[in-house]
Amino acid sequence: MHPHGFEESMSNQHRRPSFGRDSIWLASADVVAVLLAFVGQLILARALLSESYGLFVIAIDLFATLFLLLDLGLPTLLARDGPRHPSAIWSGMLRIYRLQGIAVILFAPIVVAIVLSQSTHDILMLLGAGVALVHIASYAPRTALRAAGDARFESLTKVIERLVTTIGYAALFSVASTDVLAYATVFLIGAIVGLLLAFFGAYRICGTGDKRGESSALGSVWMSNKSILLAALPFAITLGVLPYVIRIEKFILARELGYDEVALFHVAQLAWLAGLLVPQAMRAALLPVLGASRTDSSLFNQHLDRVESICFALVPIGLVAGAAIVWILLPLGFPPEYFDGTLGASARDVFMLLLAGWACTVLSVPSYTSLQAGEKPWLFTLLIVVVVLSSTLFGLILISWGAQTSVGLAIEMAAYASVASSLVMLLVGIVLSRRMHEFMQRGLQWSATLAVVFFSCWSLSEQLYWALIGLGLFTLLPQGLRAMRTIVDQPMSPTSIEAE
Repeated sequence: MHPHGFEESMSNQHRRPSFGRDSIWLASADVVAVLLAFVGQLILARALLSESYGLFVIAIDLFATLFLLLDLGLPTLLARDGPRHPSAIWSGMLRIYRLQGIAVILFAPIVVAIVLSQSTHDILMLLGAGVALVHIASYAPRTALRAAGDARFESLTKVIERLVTTIGYAALFSVASTDVLAYATVFLIGAIVGLLLAFFGAYRICGTGDKRGESSALGSVWMSNKSILLAALPFAITLGVLPYVIRIEKFILARELGYDEVALFHVAQLAWLAGLLVPQAMRAALLPVLGASRTDSSLFNQHLDRVESICFALVPIGLVAGAAIVWILLPLGFPPEYFDGTLGASARDVFMLLLAGWACTVLSVPSYTSLQAGEKPWLFTLLIVVVVLSSTLFGLILISWGAQTSVGLAIEMAAYASVASSLVMLLVGIVLSRRMHEFMQRGLQWSATLAVVFFSCWSLSEQLYWALIGLGLFTLLPQGLRAMRTIVDQPMSPTSIEAE
């Protein structure tokens, strides 16, 4: 039994991925990166007019969404299979690049041409496309690092990328630049630096060993390109799925109202997006662990039960921390028009509504990660389809209805649509992952937690003292602490260790 709980030594050269250790590294790096990103967004909001700021957001988000398919789901497959054969991770990463390169050549020019034909901001759109492509290229080496048990270096690449970008923004702001193209160029440079660091780290950890194996050693699905693509197809839109869902509301707002309203909603989302990095880091750390134990149902469920308890404990911490930070700090940094109703609503009040969606997302981590790592990953594809369709439907109905009354109501409806889609992901994920039995065992806890979360977040948005009821959720903290101290025994497997 290993003292770190989720890992044992893989060999003298490799460490095994660990949920506890790796999630701490990834979450800590994300916290730093988010703080830097927050500073960067403050600079953008003050340097650019609200319309230019909204256009910048749309340009980046548009291609990040359209290019998701270029990921092909392959890095997720590497995260799942890599820990069992560390010596083959580098070869698997290079194979991913070859397949993704073909997809880029075939798909990217068509998408860019279509977007440019509909836009008068050609250069900005091209920069947005470049940022999206570089980010997708960085997924494979970062996943290789995580699968090899070195989430530390992966974390470092994220922080340095964001640091370079923020420093660039600050330099432009110091010379009073208001050119949106200049800021987009800086964003691209930061992304390139992050990619290069990740590739160097992956080569240092995975590509220099004497026993480097072929990618086919990762498993039967890696025997041919066809089998790889078919196996990865359920994960094709895994990375960025949560940002994809929330971008739908911004696209609908842009269509119904304009870029000013997109800018306000984006400001409201900033702290919420920062909070989403916590479940994303947990998913990233949990996937290799579940992948290594996917054939042992007992061990698989032990991991899920433990993480579920930790997720419940994180909910009150996130709600209180998020509400306090946004209530105090966000208005200090951003221009007053984002909070005084000039643009139709207050970004602070909209954020309080979005907090409920954050809680649902945290609680859904065990279910949707188990679908990714399980024997039937196509169920994860079904979950994503349901979430995207529900998000689109909720957004179209609620935002269009709100826009008929007022701008402020339309923005609030965008927040409600986002929360509704997060709840759908939670409930459908539980059903598809066949965890209804575990859900019923904690039925009272689930019902009470969700009811208190929704009521507290609504009260916060209305600035009512009833929000203090949410403090009762801290009764969930002891079970989370016990779960963190729990050691899950993971027996050695001949398929997970090369040769000792």
